[in-house]
Amino acid sequence: MAMTETMNMPAARVSAEATIERPRRHWGVALKALRQLLADKEDTGQVFEIMGALNGGSTARAYRRLLETPQGGRLAYERVELAPRLMDNAWLDSFAPGTVGAAYRHFVRSENISAEGLAEIARQTHGRVETAHPHAWFGRRIRDTHDVWHILSGYHRDGLGEACLVAFSYAQTGSLGWALIALGAALKAGRRGARHRRAIWQGYRRGKAARWLPGEDFEHLMTEPLAAARRRLHIAPATLYDAIPQAERDG
Repeated sequence: MAMTETMNMPAARVSAEATIERPRRHWGVALKALRQLLADKEDTGQVFEIMGALNGGSTARAYRRLLETPQGGRLAYERVELAPRLMDNAWLDSFAPGTVGAAYRHFVRSENISAEGLAEIARQTHGRVETAHPHAWFGRRIRDTHDVWHILSGYHRDGLGEACLVAFSYAQTGSLGWALIALGAALKAGRRGARHRRAIWQGYRRGKAARWLPGEDFEHLMTEPLAAARRRLHIAPATLYDAIPQAERDG
């Protein structure tokens, strides 16, 4: 940023820019949170503890990558907050059957979850994600679309599905927090969890092969037919995960 821009920027914004980054990684904090998460997969707050401890400069790098995509400049300029959009029942009800939005609508309502619920957990754990800063906005964008990624990837909310999506997310974002959670889940599977580990590894490979989801216009993506969206985004079927009986996915 040029010195003249900094001088003309309001003091509060300068302060936010000066403090938003957290390049140091805190492995002790992350490992403690991982132990708690592996003991209780519903303790979502531990995910945000891990991400906050290991995020480093990954969010800043991803934001710069967004600006280099064809529509990234527009998305960054508009800076739409997706959580309120995803909580708009009238908007969700407008999606035609078979679309990404319709699948998301069924998913959140059948699971009794919401984007705002996830956001509230994040606020309680790491309030800095609410900072008025482009990098914080980008972090919220990743957070708020987590369940859309569930829909696109085909992974459910069982223990294995979350672990596979975490591996997928690491491939997409490069954040070490996701890598640590995926590794922890793979190790927890133990000797009898070879199929689980292969499914998690496939999650990573699927994430690497897919187009970069953080650069997508999610408001438009929600209107696309789900099957067509997966083809366009190069998201292959989750064959190894699907082959594991549902009753065994939390083991």
